[in-house]
Amino acid sequence: MNAPISLHDLTVSYRGHPAVHHLSGRFAAGSLTAVVGPNGAGKSSLLAALGGALPSHQGRIVRDPALRIAYLPQAAQLDRAFPVRVHEVVAIGLWSRIGSFGALAASDRRQVDHALEAVGLSGFAQRWLGELSAGQVQRALFARLLVQDAGLILLDEPFNAIDARTTADLLGLLRRWKQEARTVIAVLHDLDQVREHFDETLLLAREPVAWGPTAQVLNADHLFRARQMAEAWDERASVYLRAA
Repeated sequence: MNAPISLHDLTVSYRGHPAVHHLSGRFAAGSLTAVVGPNGAGKSSLLAALGGALPSHQGRIVRDPALRIAYLPQAAQLDRAFPVRVHEVVAIGLWSRIGSFGALAASDRRQVDHALEAVGLSGFAQRWLGELSAGQVQRALFARLLVQDAGLILLDEPFNAIDARTTADLLGLLRRWKQEARTVIAVLHDLDQVREHFDETLLLAREPVAWGPTAQVLNADHLFRARQMAEAWDERASVYLRAA
């Protein structure tokens, strides 16, 4: 498979400190890749850099210039008190095509309705976002990803604090994206979930511990090494050296 995105000795900085360093590798087209590791391992910083939301980095991120990217940050970054209706949240996914002030055409509205139906939110278009449960909000955000029609989909803890039924339904969307040869990269904590649903895994502890087929990466030796590396972190250091 071609690689829609590859990394070459990448170091990503966050608040003046390297959050991820010396990372090289490629994400294959149509793959489902989980990014896992201890808290503070740089997983979210890496995802933000891949999506262009965190431009401070050294090394190279090489993307297909025609690649369309959809990025879903952690749900905690969403202000659910903001007065916005569900269909408006989903329609934001059309922004790159219609612009900030473009009016929705009838075909756009149908696309939004189809996306809501696909995530199990038919009839919710006129609801206020603040009226929805956490699981319903995440379904709406996945509907927004659907209308973006991206080849690379970045998900930061997409199943955190949502119910099992919603998680199962949204995992079904990931399988659909794989069948459509879209590339999905997701930050996750549930290793059983990773083992069951993700082909590839990147285990990070600021440096890469292992990257490859999930069954090979998530072994006891690699997980132990990631914990050891996390215990050795010096939060006051301005430069992190490659581990021996």
